[in-house]
Amino acid sequence: MLQALGLRKDYPLASGEAITVLTLEHFEMTAREKAALIGPSGSGKSTLLNVISGMIRPTSGSVQLHGTDITQLSEARMDAFRAQHIGYVFQSFHLVPGFSAVENVILAMQFSNVIPHRERKRRGEELLDMVGLSHRLRHRPEQLSSGEQQRVSIARALANRPSLVLADEPTASLDYHNAQLVLQLLSGICQESGAALLLCTHDLAIAESMDRMIALKHKPEASVGSVAASEPRLVI
Repeated sequence: MLQALGLRKDYPLASGEAITVLTLEHFEMTAREKAALIGPSGSGKSTLLNVISGMIRPTSGSVQLHGTDITQLSEARMDAFRAQHIGYVFQSFHLVPGFSAVENVILAMQFSNVIPHRERKRRGEELLDMVGLSHRLRHRPEQLSSGEQQRVSIARALANRPSLVLADEPTASLDYHNAQLVLQLLSGICQESGAALLLCTHDLAIAESMDRMIALKHKPEASVGSVAASEPRLVI
């Protein structure tokens, strides 16, 4: 389903040189698999998720999802492809202020034709019911707790029935009780819907609850332009 080959991401420095933040020889996931990315801060976990999602382009390499190399798509085609195939759960929620919970979920459907227009309101309400928020449909983000906001973001990520869900530290902003609830919901709904889940976390207990753990680690190595850097490597 998902295959990444020869990935590298460099960022330019003010000096005109560049620093390498991610290198990845080979990585793949199968349908319905649940995998956790672990590693220290700065090891490239979020960068890898953003490259896989197409939100940032790698300096080199390819990412194929369902046989489509997303690194070769135009920005417009990438946006449409992501809306159709990929759901993203962010650490900081990224809900739209002024929009109700159900409007935030419906908004995700407007970027794709997966869900017919006449069915979007009903699907938004069903998803919020699945995450236990049927009583919060009309509440705006500022009227919701952190745990509730993250549950809205899970519903939004699943709005278009994606085959791949990416989650970047989805429990980091939550207390223990809400973190466990959100993790159970995310894992359970992905399993029920048939979506693969790739989650990055600092919590070893969360990582161990997945089918597979993948560790990103630093390896001291010169970056582009011979600037000293710690370059992440993938260890499976």
